[in-house]
Amino acid sequence: MTGHGQARRRPRGGTRRRRPDAAELAAARARTVPDVLGPDLDVLFCGINPGLYSAWSGHHFARPGNRFWPALHAASLTPRLLAPQEQHLLPGLGLGITNLVDRATARADELTREELRAGGRALAAKLRVHRPRVLAVLGVTAYRQAFARPRARIGPQPPEDAVAEVPVWVLPNPSGLNAHWTTRGIAAELRRMCAAHGIAPAARTRQSFSEQGAAPPPLGGESA
Repeated sequence: MTGHGQARRRPRGGTRRRRPDAAELAAARARTVPDVLGPDLDVLFCGINPGLYSAWSGHHFARPGNRFWPALHAASLTPRLLAPQEQHLLPGLGLGITNLVDRATARADELTREELRAGGRALAAKLRVHRPRVLAVLGVTAYRQAFARPRARIGPQPPEDAVAEVPVWVLPNPSGLNAHWTTRGIAAELRRMCAAHGIAPAARTRQSFSEQGAAPPPLGGESA
């Protein structure tokens, strides 16, 4: 699921959108959010599962208040603050997004241990195909359950705990419900991960956005 003291900057693709009503959120339980993948990924971010707001919108980490997109920008992984509907730009920046579990829920704690374990196995299969330089799991509790690592902590995991031979870095859950971590703190952990794996995002993001033009896609079912 998805800096203090500074004025918030609205993402270029982030025109004001209407919010879903209760019926639309209830209907979103039947939806999934497609992976954002591409070749030669530096980082594959793995969320826990889509929240109802994200499932309704069709975009990852879409709920207002989620710190994922602001933290990416604060860590210089994107050259500007992206809106969730601009997620298609991420593979050109060496970044991808998937989830442990496809099923949308209001809260991550609605998932069963069996769902998370099955999600861990599915993620390993996905990594054998896409081979990112590092897997970044967004949520330490879900990681512990999915991979039977009850003592795991935020940060780099031991080499023997690599998934499909891909090194793992556990990041804080960026959901607004996680009050223990700020955008600044999550961004600092992202920078630490990039430094440890020799990922220099700034140059790649400038080149990619220059080539792509960074035009946001239509908002689909969402109203401006």
